[in-house]
Amino acid sequence: MPAHERYDAVIVGGGHNGLVAAAYLARAGRSVLVLERLDTTGGAAVSSRPFAGSEARLSRYSYLVSLLPQKIVRDLGLDLTLRKRSVSSYTPVRRGGRPTGLLVDDRADATRQSFERLTGGTAEYRAWEDFYGMTRRVAERVFPTLTEPLPTREELRRRVDDDTAWRTLFEEPLGAAVEAYFGDDLVRGIVLTDALIGTFAEAHDPSLKQNRCFLYHVIGNGTGDWDVPVGGMGQLTDALAATARSAGAEIATGHQVTGIETDGLRRAEVAYRTPEAYGTVAAGHVLVGASPRELAALLGEEPPAAAEGAQLKVNMLLKRLPKLRDPAVDPRQAFAGTFHIAEGYEQLATAYAEAAEGRLPSAPPSEIYCHSLTDPSILGPELAERGYHTLTLFGLHTPARLFASDNEAARERLLASTLAQLDGHLAEPLADCLAEDADGRPCIEAKTPLDLERDLRLPGGNIFHRDLAFPHAQEGTGRWGVETGHANVLLCGAGAVRGGGVSGIPGHNAAMAVLGY
Repeated sequence: MPAHERYDAVIVGGGHNGLVAAAYLARAGRSVLVLERLDTTGGAAVSSRPFAGSEARLSRYSYLVSLLPQKIVRDLGLDLTLRKRSVSSYTPVRRGGRPTGLLVDDRADATRQSFERLTGGTAEYRAWEDFYGMTRRVAERVFPTLTEPLPTREELRRRVDDDTAWRTLFEEPLGAAVEAYFGDDLVRGIVLTDALIGTFAEAHDPSLKQNRCFLYHVIGNGTGDWDVPVGGMGQLTDALAATARSAGAEIATGHQVTGIETDGLRRAEVAYRTPEAYGTVAAGHVLVGASPRELAALLGEEPPAAAEGAQLKVNMLLKRLPKLRDPAVDPRQAFAGTFHIAEGYEQLATAYAEAAEGRLPSAPPSEIYCHSLTDPSILGPELAERGYHTLTLFGLHTPARLFASDNEAARERLLASTLAQLDGHLAEPLADCLAEDADGRPCIEAKTPLDLERDLRLPGGNIFHRDLAFPHAQEGTGRWGVETGHANVLLCGAGAVRGGGVSGIPGHNAAMAVLGY
């Protein structure tokens, strides 16, 4: 039970953002209590052993790190190592009756040659360099603002200082730029995928939610790189919890918050329950890492529009990496980066249209990466010696509505068709490569949006809690983008402006708001 009756700040939720806020506030001398519903901290950014008897710690829900600012790592002195991937992506395809693909890695000459081998010329590679040169310049200018008070739209536009880039990313549907820059269907699809991660949209969606998703996927730390957390994602949240505790924060797991009452200014009361009892604790500020919809329920207010997730998550443990039909690429290269499946531009459009009509995509688009190729420490010594590997798959265009009538049956159908798309590019069935757990079952698990809603309280299974927002001030967003209708209740989770992804940015910004910066 909490040690005190009152705290300067009570934080609802012990996910990575709540832990960042707790660490900053405790280090500033504030008394802090974190109340976490589950028995462990970390939320979706955890490492776990999902397969009985297997010494493999997978980053079960969130996989990679891009948006976590080095400022937060330095400020909090986190014991965290991020490792670069030498391969950005590999995308298999069949052209001219033969298997081939596009490999993008950190060797410019090799990447150029791969473009030429796929497209027969240099135009697509030059367009790729131009397009991502533009996004890199935007990233360098926008990313530092994410841990500053919200700029106005005009201030951010001046910061970008590039009318073409601003129009491309902030004003016109991303599909217009993709089609203007690139002519090859596969290349177009690879570019578009970053706009669709957990976001159900098409290339020309007038809402621009695909633009917002794309922006957050290309600006991380000014480079857009997606790095592997050594030891798994739980290494980050364990480090955050240790830092918060060492600074004096109190963390109470197994405590589910059931309500928040506030005078709107200086006093609040948080009600909670445990398996044994009910209780309340007083607070000067309440910081909520849960979704905006959950926050409204805790306050007894009208909830915002329902969110909807749109992804399939699959975790696997393999005895070996499967062989590829494309003889030009080693599986250790292909799976080290992002392995795109059925993500050509037209394939993505078809999958979206089918899902929008209420049907599971006939050729589900997805992408895979192998954590253990970059960081073998997540495997036990025996597994590593025997050549075992992990694979994590993220499927697109699978909105929660498709699972509403029969989640289990839809999950099994979608998993089977997704793996069939992968098998189409393999020289051996993936099933032959799967390890078995202690009970002889294949080491594979799949999670739909409804599974994520049940397990993690993600609203509708939405990994961002709601649609992402452009990183500038909008009506009612406040100074830091974490403010609510109550001065002493702040949103420190993914649903804050500039939330989403494993970033810690909402936690940082909520702490800064409490501290008066």
